[in-house]
Amino acid sequence: MKIQLYDTTLRDGTQSEGISLSVNDKIKITKRLDEFGINYIEGGWPGSNPKDVEYFERVQKIELKNAKIAAFGSTRRKNSNVEDDPNIKALVDANTPVVTVVGKSWDLHVCDVLETTLEENLAMIEESVAYLKGLGKEVVYDAEHFFDGYQANPKYALATVQAAERGGADVLVLCETNGGALPWEVEETVKEISENTHTDLGVHMHEDGGNGVSNALMGVRAGAIHVQGTINGYGERVGNASLCSIIPNLQLKMGYECVSEEKLKGLLKLSHYVAEIANQPQNPYLPFVGKKAFAHKGGIHVAAILKNEDSYQHIDPKLVGNKRRTLVSELSGRGNIIDKAKEFGIEVTSDKARKIVEQIKSLEAQGFTFEGAGASAQMLMKRSEEDYKAPFTLIDFMVVVEQRKGLGVFSEATVKVCVNDEVVHTAAEGNGPVNALNKALRKALLGTYPELSEIHLSDYKVRILDSESGTEAITRVLIDTKNGDNSRWSTVGASTNIIDASWRALADSMEYALQK
Repeated sequence: MKIQLYDTTLRDGTQSEGISLSVNDKIKITKRLDEFGINYIEGGWPGSNPKDVEYFERVQKIELKNAKIAAFGSTRRKNSNVEDDPNIKALVDANTPVVTVVGKSWDLHVCDVLETTLEENLAMIEESVAYLKGLGKEVVYDAEHFFDGYQANPKYALATVQAAERGGADVLVLCETNGGALPWEVEETVKEISENTHTDLGVHMHEDGGNGVSNALMGVRAGAIHVQGTINGYGERVGNASLCSIIPNLQLKMGYECVSEEKLKGLLKLSHYVAEIANQPQNPYLPFVGKKAFAHKGGIHVAAILKNEDSYQHIDPKLVGNKRRTLVSELSGRGNIIDKAKEFGIEVTSDKARKIVEQIKSLEAQGFTFEGAGASAQMLMKRSEEDYKAPFTLIDFMVVVEQRKGLGVFSEATVKVCVNDEVVHTAAEGNGPVNALNKALRKALLGTYPELSEIHLSDYKVRILDSESGTEAITRVLIDTKNGDNSRWSTVGASTNIIDASWRALADSMEYALQK
């Protein structure tokens, strides 16, 4: 069975705290959603702000291959004529093939929020839908707060969707607006509504109780053929049900048709693209599309996966455009090292892998962490090769921090390294001790390795591991470095001395860059 996918990232998604999309942003996301195979794209609420008005004007000039644009708005106001209602006029003026009309299902909202009668609310729903249908629109009816309304007054909640059905709605969407329903409640309710209506049903879920995706799946299981959601679960409060989880679950687990297999492989890229446009950090813990979704750390897990990938993965990550990752840490076994080394193009024997594991466990006991510092892990493996020769070795360094009159705090570093059997001794000034040390090291190496001029530190993080030890605490330093080609890598150092920890991370970063 084919499922209708309805994306509301451009409206409901923008109600997420911290997200604001320009018209250009919304146009870009619209094109990408259409390419992916979304059936309906809800562009916004016309008339609510100038930005949405402009969006609906501009989107008409775009030739879409798969999606229909929907304009969202409410039913007519109480005690008014539908043809004169400003909300309805705005929906019509948006000139979209689809309009989505939201109405009240919960008697609490009708009486306390709309402050009207139950009978008038039914008239508002039926007249609004009928008027828009009479203009040739495809009408999606969103029954707001339906599940709360059905629990409070099932007879009236049912009457609201039946009013929309009499008006000619093409689909009746049961909305779990407060996000508190449980999956079995959703399944039972959708079944009961399907037995008392004759129109296609849809579901719209929120994640306030942590069940949004499950509730959407149960809605489909109970008979809904239309599913609403947002990319990455963006939305008000804790968010809407994420299409990035709903789609693969429906298609790969439940056997429904959502998009083509080839399009599904673009799910991860779609997720990252929308996050980038929305200026949001990509959540690494997202199911299916998160960076950590198929990351394996435990040694037993990795050992099993190397024999059969299905042993610790619920799907093949390639089906959604993701990939398996092996992490290196104190929990690693030999399998982790062998698999990670293969990823780096390094051959490691079982005996050598055992020694590397012991070394990693020892270093992590001292405060290092390698799962977030892949470049340091790679260098540790590289140095285990018998024929490996380091591009430089440290002889000594010194860092001086002074308070100078008229200059404030002043830092100077001197570095003595051996490069190609020659001793290079340099000094550099900086606005801090780590900055001075970095400059001095680069100065010592640039004569032999001019390619390092393209290398720049992009982030520097410090974490105190045992703060109760005060100034004797172990300090962990993580350094992110980027190249001129925008490639990035992370290195780690740990010590009771922050300068020593920084040096270790800096040296790993430069050595890794030269290996690349």
